[in-house]
Amino acid sequence: MSKIDPQAIQNGDRLALSRALTVIENDDPQSLEIQADLFPHTGQSHIVGVTGAPGTGKSTLVNQLVKAFRQNKSETKPPKVAVIAVDPTSPFTGGALLGDRIRMADLSGDKGVFIRSMASRGALGGLAHNTAAFATILDAAGFDMIVIETVGAGQAEVDVAQLAHTVVVVEAPGMGDDIQSIKAGILEIADILVVNKADRPGADNTARTLKVMLDMAQNSSNLPAGKHGTSNSDHLFQDIYIKQETWKPPVHTITATEGKGIAGLAADIQAHRAYLQDTGVWQIKEAHRLRRDLDALIRDKLLQQWQQALDQEQFEGVLQDVIERKYSPIEAANLLVHDKTK
Repeated sequence: MSKIDPQAIQNGDRLALSRALTVIENDDPQSLEIQADLFPHTGQSHIVGVTGAPGTGKSTLVNQLVKAFRQNKSETKPPKVAVIAVDPTSPFTGGALLGDRIRMADLSGDKGVFIRSMASRGALGGLAHNTAAFATILDAAGFDMIVIETVGAGQAEVDVAQLAHTVVVVEAPGMGDDIQSIKAGILEIADILVVNKADRPGADNTARTLKVMLDMAQNSSNLPAGKHGTSNSDHLFQDIYIKQETWKPPVHTITATEGKGIAGLAADIQAHRAYLQDTGVWQIKEAHRLRRDLDALIRDKLLQQWQQALDQEQFEGVLQDVIERKYSPIEAANLLVHDKTK
């Protein structure tokens, strides 16, 4: 592949942007140079994560939300919006349908919108391995807002909270969320809660339950509502929670297929951005995100170096010892790592 000009990406060349994202997704060596050149021009985009269980209508909601931002008459200049839609990868074939782009087809004619699907490729947490790198490139390309739609996430798949400035958690009636809302997990990362499919029976009850859970959480802890259950080891996230104690996640009841309630949701997303910037939490979240990215890159690099130096015959021998119950997996790991690091 010919060399990609980073300046072309900054100038709005969509072909160069698409090629750069492909290079990054494929872990091409050129991706390192592209990211290094563009990184100094980042830090301006508002990253919005949209997550929730499969079937809650995330793609339809994102489609309507982007249209609302682009058609907002109160803005002198509508924001440029990029969408990263993460689709699940088949564990058998390794393929992905990338169907979210089909649901957002009516945005394709808007030159102020850029949509890119990416396969999760087995990564856990609702995102793909290179989602953060995608966001960096789109930020440098001048998009005011980057909306990341995660894979249908479960209670523990909350990686988007460490990447996005604003996290929108989407629920739907009749999916067991009255009970799930009590558990530690995905609801606790929400800056904004959405009950979609409000035309279905039970939507009001789901919204009431979420509001009760938020009130209970706020009254039972010094940490703000919606932010419990996080490890105390992460002092940066603790700072975020302390500073966000005056932000109570609003609960929106919407019907995305009809566009009902979308305007109010879009307004609260903008309000949360202003809140983050006014309180200084924006900078804290940026610091946490970059620290996490650096940690992940160091782990990947060390693992790669270890694998390159690994004696495959020795590895197979130790593995056979584990199969024969001579070593436990942790003993085997310590043995292999020790031999390569001493």
